[in-house]
Parts: sequence; structure tokens; C-alpha cells
Amino acid sequence: MLKFAVKPPVQVVVPVQFSEEKFPVHRIYCVGRNYADHVKEMGGDPKAEPPIFFSKPADAVVTSGADVRYPQATADLHHEVELVVALQSGGKHIPAEQAFSCVYAYGVGIDFTRRDLQAAAKNAGKPWDVAKGFDQSAPISALNPVASCGHPLDARISLRVNDEIRQDASLDSMIWSVAEIISELSNFFELQAGDLIFTGTPSGVAATNPGDHLAASIEGVADLEFNVV
Repeated sequence: MLKFAVKPPVQVVVPVQFSEEKFPVHRIYCVGRNYADHVKEMGGDPKAEPPIFFSKPADAVVTSGADVRYPQATADLHHEVELVVALQSGGKHIPAEQAFSCVYAYGVGIDFTRRDLQAAAKNAGKPWDVAKGFDQSAPISALNPVASCGHPLDARISLRVNDEIRQDASLDSMIWSVAEIISELSNFFELQAGDLIFTGTPSGVAATNPGDHLAASIEGVADLEFNVV
């Protein structure tokens, strides 16, 4: 029997729609600047460069519409609504035409960003991990299996903050498709069952504050609502 020096962490899981089963989270990968309109609003040139990848810790996940605490060390917390891909298998150097076979389910999530910390890090030419990989920075809906929702290639993705529409776009506006993302990501990491991929956000990112109510949706896939406290 194993003896641990400290109490081991609890396995992070995400609920699965229409099921008692839970999805065990291995890693969280994220894609930056994957909608042309968002790239432009951030001052970039769409598809001028390969996808930008970064990560969040598995325990950044917040599920079931639980409240999200406004994080420490920031005065400029931004919301970024995203399609989330949940993998049932993985590997290295996965061809794009085989990528969909790795997908178990889809959901909708929020990639929270401490924008002031990110801007400071960028200006100093430093990594911006602290701007992305902090506690409760990855709220996510229950996952909808592919067997139920298919592959939502052109569904509407939207976010309301206090009943005001902040972000609204179509998934077919992504610069890099889900298949391309999985394929390219597998050139850098050996993907595994349990991995989540946040696939980037459309334009309309903005600050959120304690007391705000956020409602994210991907048509025909999933919905997510929670409060920032």
C-alpha cells in the first residue's frame, strides 16, 4: 500500500451530460488568438503565425455553475468564452484527418485572464503564465458527448454578462479548426485521454467584476452560468 508524504490531490472531474459518469481531467491546453476578429482587436494579423498554445492546471476547473472567486493580484479580469474539446484518446503527430477520432465530447468554458498581469509580462518580454494559470480560471459546463451533439463546426458561441451580450460568433470563424488544433498540439505534446482543449475566443473580451453573472452558450452543445464573487 502506498504511503504519501502529504495528502494527495483529489482527481479533478467534469460532469457528463445525460450520464452519471464523470470525465477525469488530465491536462488543460489552451489556444490563443484563434478568431480573426479577436486577433485584430488584440493588434495581431490572423493566421500570420502558427497557433499559440499555453496551459492551465487541471485544478483551475470550476464545474456545475459554482461561484467563481475574483482572483488576487489583479484589477483587470477578462472573460473569454470558448469551445472546449474533451479527448478520449491521443498520441503524437496525429494527422488532422484522424483528429476527430480522439474527441469524446464538447463543452463551453471561460478562459479567465488577468489582463493587467499579461500586459505587464508581454511588455517586459516575460512569460505570462501567472496571467492564465491561476485558481478557478477555467469554469466549464458539463460535457456533451459526440454521440449526442456531433461535431459543432458552425454553431453559435456567445457570452452574456448581466444580460448584456458581450461575445457572439460562429465556430466556423475559428482560424484553426478543432482538427488542426489537435494535430498541431500533438506535435508538441503527447495528448492523452482526459485532456481538455480550450480552442480560443471571439472578439468582445472585456473586464468582469465581483457581482457579475455570466451566461455562456454554444448552440446545441452546452450552457454554463455562474456568478463572480
